[in-house]
Amino acid sequence: MKQLTQQQKKFVTEYIKTLNGELSAQKAGYKSKDLKTTASELLSNEVVIKEIRLQLKTQISSLRVNKGYVIQKLLQIAEFSLEEEDILDKEGGYTGKKKLRDTSAGLKALESLCKYLGFYTDKPEENYKQAKIITISNLDDSKI
Repeated sequence: MKQLTQQQKKFVTEYIKTLNGELSAQKAGYKSKDLKTTASELLSNEVVIKEIRLQLKTQISSLRVNKGYVIQKLLQIAEFSLEEEDILDKEGGYTGKKKLRDTSAGLKALESLCKYLGFYTDKPEENYKQAKIITISNLDDSKI
């Protein structure tokens, strides 16, 4: 198997830090006028790609974060963000209405959790109906 040059090794190290091929090529010392093309060529090189994968795998395994921890934290974020809280008026008094704490954070956590657990597949499940997205802001409580 072909070995990486010192410059290619430097490129790999910089690329893992920045995920920017052009900047990584520059920091690795490549002097080409078109660093974008140089980066593209490096990222097409099988030996460079294998080294990037190897270093990423090493870094990920050294973090020692297990899947259960990630799932637990995503669930906590989703549950907290999608809890109801009271709506206060300008003076800080209760209006009797409620809203979700942070829907965007909650939905983002649920989306990440679904991706992590592999819920997104190409074939649809049986008896699955696609949900319609609606907003409930300014909606009369009696209509809910």
